[in-house]
Amino acid sequence: MKEIKFVDVGEGITEGHLQKWLVKDGDQVKEDQSIVQVETDKAIVSVPAPIDGILKIVAKDDTVLHVGDTLAYIGTLQELAAIPTQQAQAAAPKSAQAAAEKPAQAQKAAQKEILATPSLRKLAHDLGVDLAQVRGTGPAGRILENDVRMFVGKAPQQKAAPKFSELLEEQHEDDIERIPLSQTRKAIAKNMEASLTVPSAAHMDLIDAQALFDVVQKEKARVQTERGVKLTFLPFIIKATVEALKANPSFNASYDHEKLEIIRKKYYNIGLAAEAPDGLKVVVIKDADKKSIIAIAQEIQQLHQKINDQTITIEEMRDSSFTITNAGSLGSGFLSVPIINHPDVAILGTERIQDMPVVKDGKVAVGKVLPVSLVFDHRVVDGAEAVKFCGDIKKHIEDAGFLKVE
Repeated sequence: MKEIKFVDVGEGITEGHLQKWLVKDGDQVKEDQSIVQVETDKAIVSVPAPIDGILKIVAKDDTVLHVGDTLAYIGTLQELAAIPTQQAQAAAPKSAQAAAEKPAQAQKAAQKEILATPSLRKLAHDLGVDLAQVRGTGPAGRILENDVRMFVGKAPQQKAAPKFSELLEEQHEDDIERIPLSQTRKAIAKNMEASLTVPSAAHMDLIDAQALFDVVQKEKARVQTERGVKLTFLPFIIKATVEALKANPSFNASYDHEKLEIIRKKYYNIGLAAEAPDGLKVVVIKDADKKSIIAIAQEIQQLHQKINDQTITIEEMRDSSFTITNAGSLGSGFLSVPIINHPDVAILGTERIQDMPVVKDGKVAVGKVLPVSLVFDHRVVDGAEAVKFCGDIKKHIEDAGFLKVE
């Protein structure tokens, strides 16, 4: 018999959300058969059966899991029958176990509608007061702080100004909704908070994208017909960025705060910020320097399909050395300032190629222009280096000889 536990599937993940079981309790399953889907900070992971046998489910759908929680058992009918009831209950996830152990007295009290804000409930808990025993003097019998303090024989005390969330809840109790963060949004929030600790600066530029626009317009139908690949501007931007990274290696790096060292990377894994049904994800084109334009275009297409299907893996979203966020694909306007994808040193934001007035040979004409913005870690690189780096990207994108479809 095997006990199936929720384990760390990579990058120090400690928590997950059990989305759904792919089989039923009591089903006969085969070794390596996917039996349950768990959402982690990075991706949706399918957990396989470790052996052949009958499945005994412990953790239920829509449950928060912690590393070490038991999901199920697999074995023969005799082995499963030998599992003590207490053992199965102890193996249940903490949230489910806590609900099962809720005291009967608290359940009875919960039957009475208690009108009180979360902050007041906390005060009552700290003072050891059962709110079911307190008479509320507020509107519709709402319990006020004074009611709680009078109940325990304490005079009202001057209280601090309420937090914004508490004030909002009191004033709009019936018009707000609290939505718990998904595992993906928790990961985004955590990564963005880490990024905000970086002393960053930004450089912006305009790139003449006429040559890039022309080559994509000329080749996209052929590439679609012959290779079944959608050709966009992004693969060319990736290739130009890789060449610029080779000439400016400090941008293909991370910063080690503990050792006060710059970690330069000799590989070129380009992260691409991509919108997903459950929030922003960064997929990674590994070894982009070794791949052709068509190979990169094909990989972008495949990764985006996996994001939409929610089959993307953690391996396909880790180990970027530099990140590009292409707001142009969303129809973005002139310029935006992205946030660095920690622990990368910099991020390049690209916008929609648009018609703008340009000066050529002393005359103003309508041209195709690509606005870009580079946000960088000022501890590692300076403004002058950022100007040169963007200049190198610009040089390659404006070079018709560089823009070859291979």
